[in-house]
Amino acid sequence: MKLSFRWYGPGDPVSLEHIRQIPGMKGIVSAIYDVPVGDAWPLQNILRIKEMIEANGMDFDVIESVPVHEDIKLGRPTAKQYTENYKQSLTNLSKAGIKTVCYNFMPVFDWTRSTLTKKLPDGSLTLAYVHQDVEKMDPVKGELDLPGWATDYTPEEMKSLIDAYGALTEEDLWNNLGTFLKEIIPVAEAVGIRMAIHPDDPPWSIFGLPRIIRNKASLERVISLIDSPSNGLAICTGSLGVSPDNDMAEIVGHFASLDRLNFLHARNVKYDADKNFDEVAHPSANGSLDMYAVIKAAVAAGYNGPIRPDHGRMIWGETGKPGYGLYDRALGATYLVGLIEAAEKELGSR
Repeated sequence: MKLSFRWYGPGDPVSLEHIRQIPGMKGIVSAIYDVPVGDAWPLQNILRIKEMIEANGMDFDVIESVPVHEDIKLGRPTAKQYTENYKQSLTNLSKAGIKTVCYNFMPVFDWTRSTLTKKLPDGSLTLAYVHQDVEKMDPVKGELDLPGWATDYTPEEMKSLIDAYGALTEEDLWNNLGTFLKEIIPVAEAVGIRMAIHPDDPPWSIFGLPRIIRNKASLERVISLIDSPSNGLAICTGSLGVSPDNDMAEIVGHFASLDRLNFLHARNVKYDADKNFDEVAHPSANGSLDMYAVIKAAVAAGYNGPIRPDHGRMIWGETGKPGYGLYDRALGATYLVGLIEAAEKELGSR
């Protein structure tokens, strides 16, 4: 597996110089953040980021994410042009040596939490989700302000979007995903890129919006839409793993054995039976997930693609982008290195 680290570009308070000092770190996962959603990514913008990363001795071959415009998800007439722009982005990314592109098909909102600064018993701060709190929120009234969410909408635009999705069923969203994939996967195949759809986070409906990438069955359905290694998955243990119905080791091993696991996000969570959860330190003992079982399943299935420590807590007084500080993610990365080594030795592959 190739250990990687998410970096938000030159404005990220976590520097490439510091990331490169993490033992075993090989690659950077990033994106282009100064191009409007739906526009094609210019090659020169991609190469500029690539040069910064390679100057620090790391590879840049994974993108997270190329956003999918809402008009594509909604199946509007303008989806055709936005899809053509997406194809151009993939072509330009391939010219810069990108091999994996993560994306999601979540309506309006990306990952969703009710707080960014819950204080855990050890004094660290973490992202947390209280289901009843989220159910009481009204996104149209501007009660939400979390990273990863589209904050450029006016209240009127937000209401219009939510109303549009209110008329959309889950099957409609599946049909629009299928239409999108039938257009972009042949391009991805032709240019040597593996697409990796990220599951919904959390894997259930919020604000009455349809969400469809929630469990093993829905992941099977995604890859059945087009039979190609380029039509693959970004399996996130911290997204799917908040549902006790999702056996993360079984899911990871299954899709890795099918050669459809194209990106692995490793995060531990501690959940209860009422759809509440905290993001915790990566080791198994801290949460509800058996992280060694997950890594062992990936190794046993022969997965050798990118893996990254996902969200981390804020520890040791660090401040910055919630979930994306340096210290706890660095601890998570070194923990993953140890798990991978142990699994490879146990299974005889090292």
